[in-house]
Amino acid sequence: MYLLVWLILPVFVFWAFERFYLRGHHRVDYPPPVGPDAVNRFIQPAEPGPEQKEVTKTVTALTTQISADIGKHNLRAARAAMDSINDDRDYVSDFFPTDAGGIPAEWVVAPGADKARRLLYIHGGGFIMGSPKSHRTITSKFAEITACAVLAIDYRLLPEHKHMDSVRDCRTAYQWILENGPDGPEDIQQLFVSGDSAGGNLALSVVAWARDNGIRPAEAVVALSPVTDSTYSGDSIRSNEATDIMLAPILRILNRLPQFVKSWWVVWNHRIRPGNPIISPLLGDLSDLPPILIQASEAEMLLDDARRYVYKAFAAGSPVKLQTWTDMVHVWQIFDPDLPQAAEAWVEIGKFLEGRASG
Repeated sequence: MYLLVWLILPVFVFWAFERFYLRGHHRVDYPPPVGPDAVNRFIQPAEPGPEQKEVTKTVTALTTQISADIGKHNLRAARAAMDSINDDRDYVSDFFPTDAGGIPAEWVVAPGADKARRLLYIHGGGFIMGSPKSHRTITSKFAEITACAVLAIDYRLLPEHKHMDSVRDCRTAYQWILENGPDGPEDIQQLFVSGDSAGGNLALSVVAWARDNGIRPAEAVVALSPVTDSTYSGDSIRSNEATDIMLAPILRILNRLPQFVKSWWVVWNHRIRPGNPIISPLLGDLSDLPPILIQASEAEMLLDDARRYVYKAFAAGSPVKLQTWTDMVHVWQIFDPDLPQAAEAWVEIGKFLEGRASG
């Protein structure tokens, strides 16, 4: 009998540690916001157009290559593939390398920019790849539609660094941009913050940190398909696996694992517990945040990360807005101007930020 107890006890302790400390939360679903403008859906034609089919082809080829490189443990090649996604693009903006308080970065400046109005952009890439170069389509578009000077940072990535290194880089850049523009030290008039996917996670994390530490808040935040729950408890992580051609090749592996294994996988890779609000903004205090616009595709695995974050933040009294598109790839905004739905999303982003700039 005593032997049985001693065999069961370690298993129970291990399970309880993962359930109540590593994950550290009980799932709570909040109702959709009440109001005609809080949640908007953009419904696409039943039959994809030629532009969407071309984007699907491009994404499939890219994710196949990146997945193969990662499978061969050739992260350098995977990063190079992602950085090359926009190699054939022409931009209206100019790009200038800079040092943002010790963080490698680049300024993205379009003609007529007001350099006292700035936007901090944090790229996506699953925390393991991506750079200012890979996301120039997005940063140049932001510079064009906002007339802001855009600072795109090259934060430290996994696995060479810890997740907290990425977070610290974003916090440093946030403080630096408040005092510096493309021409050197200069007071700021307006600050916007944005990021996509993993970068959306870091953007939502850094604005919560600024709130908690009494640092000047941003006028507005735009998060494109952000990761908000690193415990992977959203239903769409599983239900949208068949329709997400970009994320499924990697995330479907996690879907095959028991939850306690997922938690330890996050600890191993990120060196932080998945239930910590720093890596799971959904699980933190979502009150008193700046105005936030989140866009996501209803076909992607991170849909519930976006939806649940907005629902909870709205319930906490923060000014948040969710826009969803049917049948779009993850972060489809990067395919502007080739994809009509990307142009449509950028129109909505422009209207949102214009409203914050004049408010």
